[in-house]
Amino acid sequence: MIMTRREALLLPVSPWFIAGSLIVTLLLNMMLGLNQAFWLPDLLAVCIFFWGIHQPRRVGIAIAFCLGLWTDVQQSSLMGQHALSYVILSYCAFTMHRRLLWFPIKEQMVQIIPFFFLAEATGWVIRLTTGDDFPGWTLLLSPVLETLLWPVANFILLAPQRRAHDPDANRPI
Repeated sequence: MIMTRREALLLPVSPWFIAGSLIVTLLLNMMLGLNQAFWLPDLLAVCIFFWGIHQPRRVGIAIAFCLGLWTDVQQSSLMGQHALSYVILSYCAFTMHRRLLWFPIKEQMVQIIPFFFLAEATGWVIRLTTGDDFPGWTLLLSPVLETLLWPVANFILLAPQRRAHDPDANRPI
């Protein structure tokens, strides 16, 4: 079967690239988290979910939990709030990683938005049960922005794995 350019095979991903992307998004979250705006997307959650779908054996629940604890400490939030949200996202990514990759990006976005809402709702239920005030309906903007970042994450994080297209018609791989 001859594959089209859209279905080209990817090179193996480097573990150093995975670790570097997680560290870069953690640092970006740290810089964006200084003003504590509720509508800002959680870039680390998008990266954890992305690698949980594309590389579930390398980025799993333990890494999501550790990065969540790091985020909790950095943002001085309730201990375990982000950790639980990231673990839920990682678990959801693991359960659907085989099915989701069969769909184009737009259909993937439709399927992943409930998981970003679930992760955001988990964090806010934890905060509300401990006596924090309801932040308003602007918190619904964050999962929407995270979903809109999904094609950007696919493009950036899969870029080093893409093979150079050979113009030879007999070797489409």
